[in-house]
Amino acid sequence: MQCWHYRHSRLTSFIWSQRQLEQIERELHLILERIPYAKKLLEIRGVSVTSLAGVLGEAGDLSGYSHGNALLRHAGLNLAEASSGKWRGKMVLSKRGRPRLRHFLYLMTMCMVMTNPDIQALHRYNVEKKNLKKMKSIMKLCSKVARLLVSLATSNQTYDSTRVVPQAA
Repeated sequence: MQCWHYRHSRLTSFIWSQRQLEQIERELHLILERIPYAKKLLEIRGVSVTSLAGVLGEAGDLSGYSHGNALLRHAGLNLAEASSGKWRGKMVLSKRGRPRLRHFLYLMTMCMVMTNPDIQALHRYNVEKKNLKKMKSIMKLCSKVARLLVSLATSNQTYDSTRVVPQAA
């Protein structure tokens, strides 16, 4: 009897948590409807309401950025040289920025790699043809996604796969 009660309480807790998450997603969707370019960004396959709200919450208005690289600098995903006075080091990510913004850009990129055929093709090209390690390819795609988000927000255009993957054209 005690075992049933334990399973039942875990199940009701799970159902309650699931309902809370659905409510939060509905509220996020209502908030994103007030942002003019958010609807066009949500049409991109792999961009979820949660990840877009996280990026916008950390970065602010994307149409205010002059270029996608400014968003990358804000996130700390720009390249910096790890060196000292006597030795020259290698290029690494600076990580001088907002860690949550890096996290949301990474999650958005991973979702796009899993669901968006254009980003999948770019990832495959980076790994197979350019011989990049998978994580390095993902970081490269993070910068591509950041530039894509900023360009779509500033130009108010819709997502066009031929502009993302020039080989497909």
